[in-house]
Amino acid sequence: MDNQGLLIKGRGSQINPSNKFDSSSYVSEYIEGIDENWELFGKKTKYYVSNSKSLVNKVNSPDVKYNLSINPYQGCEHGCVYCYARESHQYWGFGPGLDFESKIIVKPNAPELLEKYFRRRSYIAQPIMLSGNTDCYQPIERKLKITRRLLEVFLKYRNPVSIISKNYTMLRDLDLLKKLAEKNLVHVAISLTSLDKDLQQKMEPRTASPFKRLKTIKELSENGIPVQAMIAPVIPALTDHEIPALLQAAAAVGAESASYIVVRLNGNVSKVFENWVQIAYPSRSKRILSAISKCHNGNLNDSRFNTRMTGDGQLADAIKDLFEISRRKHFKNDIKRELDSSQFRVPGISKQSTLF
Repeated sequence: MDNQGLLIKGRGSQINPSNKFDSSSYVSEYIEGIDENWELFGKKTKYYVSNSKSLVNKVNSPDVKYNLSINPYQGCEHGCVYCYARESHQYWGFGPGLDFESKIIVKPNAPELLEKYFRRRSYIAQPIMLSGNTDCYQPIERKLKITRRLLEVFLKYRNPVSIISKNYTMLRDLDLLKKLAEKNLVHVAISLTSLDKDLQQKMEPRTASPFKRLKTIKELSENGIPVQAMIAPVIPALTDHEIPALLQAAAAVGAESASYIVVRLNGNVSKVFENWVQIAYPSRSKRILSAISKCHNGNLNDSRFNTRMTGDGQLADAIKDLFEISRRKHFKNDIKRELDSSQFRVPGISKQSTLF
């Protein structure tokens, strides 16, 4: 049964669970409540300016390739219902549900903070992830251009950057991306979840369509910018069957490598997803939730390093096998690029003097 009409238009989360750090709060846990018009609320997005004093985050995880990340935005209007970053929104005093996708924190001074970080005597040049948490090309970026200004800083200092996104707005910055790519200073991962536009609009309501994501891969690749197709997240019993088609489509438009991540529903994200799947796919919801738990030792979440990204158990192994067979078929020359950190420079200071 298609329950598109029962979902809040333009939003992934259908509820706003309370912030786990609040001692007391007033929330509407169910959209059918009459206390507050969530449908009206769900159409509005508010932006909060954060004049942060720091930007670069250290990442202590063996599951992630790079040790540093930056996020010019906290919260994400894309509204992906499964997003693990929803949990982190609670540290800012907001909820992980509708708050996450309708109350966005922006950091307009991010480029200045990055430049200040690069000028530290202690800084050792290395690739930095943009973004490791929320999408740096979410809708408000079209207006604020914080990510574009960050790329200008990366290019100025010749520091490598690895970008993760699912938005075609990235193509606006082709000029900067091409210059970075010419120096082997950039790598892009485009997240692909489904080729089913109906499913994508329910699950990721304000993201680029599957067609536009593939078009983004194509244009980036044609301009010499290395692109990885990130099949993420794979949702057992909902999207896992699409793995072969997704890899075939990505390879056909020029992606040079591929990876995957199995969905995990950390903390209150499980509440958001469970509520959503029961509304969107009522007849399949139990099967979907059961399949997810089979990949995580009977739980919807798995926080264990080395297993949380891919899961374990028979179903997780079957997903891995399907991915590997499809990857070998469509990515015969799967390229694993290493970004070049040796070109880093501080303008106005000779490279030799930075060693002392």
